[in-house]
Amino acid sequence: MNFAIIGCGRIAPRHAQALQEIPDVNLVAVADIKEERAVKFSTQYHTEYSVNYFDILDREDVDIVNICTPSGLHAEMAITAMQAGKDVIVEKPMALSLADADRMLAVSTSTKRKLSIVLQNRYNKPMRDLYQLVRSRKLGKILLGNTTVRWYRPQEYYQDEWHGTLAMDGGALMNQSIHHIDALQWCMGKVVSVFAKTGTLAHKMEAEDTGVAVLSFENGALGVIEGSTITYPENLEGSIALFGEHGSVKVGGTALNQKTFWKVDGELQHERELLTRETLDPAAVYGTSHKHVFEDMIESVKLNREPRTNGYEARRSVALVLAMYESARLDRIIDMTQGNWYIDDLGRSSIQ
Repeated sequence: MNFAIIGCGRIAPRHAQALQEIPDVNLVAVADIKEERAVKFSTQYHTEYSVNYFDILDREDVDIVNICTPSGLHAEMAITAMQAGKDVIVEKPMALSLADADRMLAVSTSTKRKLSIVLQNRYNKPMRDLYQLVRSRKLGKILLGNTTVRWYRPQEYYQDEWHGTLAMDGGALMNQSIHHIDALQWCMGKVVSVFAKTGTLAHKMEAEDTGVAVLSFENGALGVIEGSTITYPENLEGSIALFGEHGSVKVGGTALNQKTFWKVDGELQHERELLTRETLDPAAVYGTSHKHVFEDMIESVKLNREPRTNGYEARRSVALVLAMYESARLDRIIDMTQGNWYIDDLGRSSIQ
């Protein structure tokens, strides 16, 4: 199966490296509006290149397109690619508005093209264990769920053309924290109300560098989100913690890939083993699970099923971030059971 990558920036090498790890997969072309960057990338990964992504979409030898451009371009590029007959993998977040997310879903349906969003941390072994623990009900009734992202970005990070802008990126919640927000909803279910505060406390940028929120879940549990890029001088924590009647667990590390706390009735005797298993922390916050997203997409095309991290799954985290923005702007609780925050979907995915 042949792939192409649109956008040769920060995340694109992780895509190219992951594709190299999959048998019978070829990266045949890349595109970037900056020719120097496209040439360098194509030379490194032995592909053809273009400065116009429409050239990629015109190629008959491209089956799947990976979109790695600034977030504000995701929707239009994904829609155009699907209309051109390509199956599409999009980096997070899938879009910056629910209207754009819904357009992507509608076009995927009308063109019968697959749409997968890169929510790679769901495939990390500790996260799969956490999800299965929730499904097994070993925690009993879940009472509280927290996600914490205490990362750092220098001012220089926001000095390019798009990071930290409202039109192309959003802030610490939409960009850095959305993987953790996705993980929280994946495990806890739908949020019914949210009250949030945001601020731009340490940077010169349009969007927020800090956001906090209190959540009420459909299952009766409460939750807290904290996300920022202000923890000078380095990333400190990116985690999800669940507290239930019969146990308390926390997955952290750089990319939700370490069991940092795991005390569950019936498993206490194995605590040391549980905490030391699968704890290799990758150097980058991207983690090492992009390969699994791509393998799932390939299988979904071959078997004609929905990708596990499909657009319906990814829309939920976008909706919650946007609800947080709305709550902070209006300084009031947002009722997510009203309006278009959630739509009928395909049901929760399950990564076995």
